[in-house]
Amino acid sequence: MRIGIPVETRPGETRVAATPETVKKLAAKHQVVVQSGAGMPASVTDDAYAAAGAQIVGMAEAYAADVVLKVRAPNADERGLMKAGTVVIGMLNPFDSANIAAMAAAGLQAFALEAVPRITRAQSMDVLSSQANIAGYKAVMMAANTYQRFMPMLMTAAGTVKAARVLIMGVGVAGLQAIATAKRLGAVIEASDVRPPVKEQVESLGAKFIDVPFLTEEEKEIAKGVGGYARPMPADWMRRQAELVHERAKLADIIITTALIPGRPAPTLISEETVKAMKPGSVIVDLAVSQGGNCPLSELGKTVVKHGVYIVGEPDLATLVAADASALYARNVLDFLKLIIDKEDKLVIDREDEIIKATLVCAGGDVLRK
Repeated sequence: MRIGIPVETRPGETRVAATPETVKKLAAKHQVVVQSGAGMPASVTDDAYAAAGAQIVGMAEAYAADVVLKVRAPNADERGLMKAGTVVIGMLNPFDSANIAAMAAAGLQAFALEAVPRITRAQSMDVLSSQANIAGYKAVMMAANTYQRFMPMLMTAAGTVKAARVLIMGVGVAGLQAIATAKRLGAVIEASDVRPPVKEQVESLGAKFIDVPFLTEEEKEIAKGVGGYARPMPADWMRRQAELVHERAKLADIIITTALIPGRPAPTLISEETVKAMKPGSVIVDLAVSQGGNCPLSELGKTVVKHGVYIVGEPDLATLVAADASALYARNVLDFLKLIIDKEDKLVIDREDEIIKATLVCAGGDVLRK
């Protein structure tokens, strides 16, 4: 089987879908072709791919493969280079119905890895977790770089410097990594999330959990989330959370917001009134900016100062750690390939498999995910 790895053409995308580590494993049984320059943004040279067993080719040859490994969904030009029946694997945005329909019309068999279910068997394929982990780390590093003071407490001959107070909003994979990273930098940390079970995880990492009491059974049930993700909470609970967050935000030096629900606009967690109440020089890093932001003052792709507060709206933070982000993503992709390639090294797509059923967005000209 011929497996192609093309250059990612989306502006700002620095990751690559295969690394020399994964290419070496694939090349033992398959023909692997890598478009020249595909790995350069992630510090991987063509020579490194060639040494791992890949053939370095042009764009058309990379897309002429039986299986094309991508980070982002193919655009119109890229779709035109693939033959009907080509298997495309990547973060294809299953909520982009227009692009899914275009891939279906091109006769592609497309797997959106963001839709991998959060079950034990699929953990090694969970691209959202692997990339969110990196984003949580990078968010703290960007906050520390923007913040005009030290993160840890320092005792010097010139006096004592207080530790920064960090508030993490949303304690999924990114939030937990943000807590761990901020802790390593010596900050004092508080965290908030709608899901009660994360309290234990937060406290195990050395942070204080901001608990918003549930007043009804409905609130408790919704707070459990679904499939590892939070669900939209009732308006009254959101109001109570906003009041508590407002008070904690006034004391915070750094706020990192990570709250996202797949396919929905990001919930507002930090209002303009809260920003106005924050200390001058405070920092907000909004990881949800691509979906509208957890703060209405965030601006996509920019760091702005509003009411004396720095608001970082950089999207896709994993692209800023391209080498490690690519390494983790490529391993996710490799493990997914093992699911659709049988012991005879042939492509076998079992639509009854729970993981395949969740990720296969189009095949045979049909859109399979509405």
